[in-house]
Amino acid sequence: MNLGVDLGPLRASIQYRRLYVAGFVSALGSQATYVTTAYQLKELTHSPLAVGALGLVEVVPLLVFGLYGGVLADHFDRRRLVLGTEFVLLLTAVALVVNASLRHPLAWVLYVVDAVIIMAGSVQGPSLSALNQRLVRHDDQRAAATLANVRNTTASILGPALGGFVAVAAGPGWVYGFNVVTFTISLVVLRSLAPTERGGDGDGDLVASLLAGLRYARSRPDIVGTYVVDLLAMALAYPVVMLPFVAARFPEHYALSLLYLALPSGALLATVTASWSRRVHRYGRAVVAAAVTWGLGIAVFGYSTSFVVVMAGLVVAGGADAVSGIFRQTMWNESIPPDVRGRMAGVELISYSLGPTAGQFRAGLMTAWTSLRVSLCVGGLASAGSVAVVAAALPQLWAFDVRSDSHVARVRELRALERD
Repeated sequence: MNLGVDLGPLRASIQYRRLYVAGFVSALGSQATYVTTAYQLKELTHSPLAVGALGLVEVVPLLVFGLYGGVLADHFDRRRLVLGTEFVLLLTAVALVVNASLRHPLAWVLYVVDAVIIMAGSVQGPSLSALNQRLVRHDDQRAAATLANVRNTTASILGPALGGFVAVAAGPGWVYGFNVVTFTISLVVLRSLAPTERGGDGDGDLVASLLAGLRYARSRPDIVGTYVVDLLAMALAYPVVMLPFVAARFPEHYALSLLYLALPSGALLATVTASWSRRVHRYGRAVVAAAVTWGLGIAVFGYSTSFVVVMAGLVVAGGADAVSGIFRQTMWNESIPPDVRGRMAGVELISYSLGPTAGQFRAGLMTAWTSLRVSLCVGGLASAGSVAVVAAALPQLWAFDVRSDSHVARVRELRALERD
């Protein structure tokens, strides 16, 4: 099998290796916690709408702190921002442990802690994206995007599997305690990173800087197209929060664990066999095709009553999402200048985080109004159709070619000047 994983970025930079390891450890505990909070809330409320409402409480923090985090990333020391927000995330894990230890855990605490997690993660995300761009050579950005997929999907396989098993067998508190440990380890590794210079707009006014970033985004309909495609795909077809209810349709006691594994397993398989992606230069078309495939995979998952077909639909969807992620991340890091990278990463974070967040609430609400099958199947078909409409409406996205794009050429020049 011709694997698509190039380890060059990890070999070339010890700083990138440290950031990569810290990200994996942190993601492992966070993924375990993510499925555990949904499971605990289901056990406390027995309501798909209440579980779906986790997405609703995340919307405002994402919108506000995603943009704000992007501005901060272009103003201040990104390492310090990452460290500070990682410590806040550690405190949220401690709060979940305390709540789980109560005789009667409080459901509202899960909502509050979830909102704080989104706030801290939204501030942290743009700094992490900007650091990843700076620590990896321009020509290695596709390899770094693939490596990021390997890290994230591996954590998405191990974390939910561990979280789902331990939460059921021993209780949610043990999973949250594990997350305390992972955040502690991540903090130690992140502290070993070398200090970084302030972002590219360090002396500017925060509001003016935000507006300048939004003007840049408006000038790049190709980039905005990647945001809109991912936002629609996830908002209309994000299935994860409904997996406990899907699993209840099947008699197999291991159904929930396998369902949680399906999406990231498909993503990992697509990532490690993605050597073909090096021959693709029209990134926009790849993003659109992958997003349409995601929606169709979710539609199959939602419609079928066969556990094998349900799993297959999720695996295909997970693989398509991974392919989309590789091309989106590469397109962003190869064509967005370093001095505005943090602010654009803030917009990116909103696009790829708000979609699943809104998708959670949509899935729960539509399931409550109609049925689980209708919610998932119709959502998948609507996702595929809306992405096709966006591709037709934004020809710049469809026409993007890394070989001839002027923005890519400019960023390559700027990165070369950084090394001189």
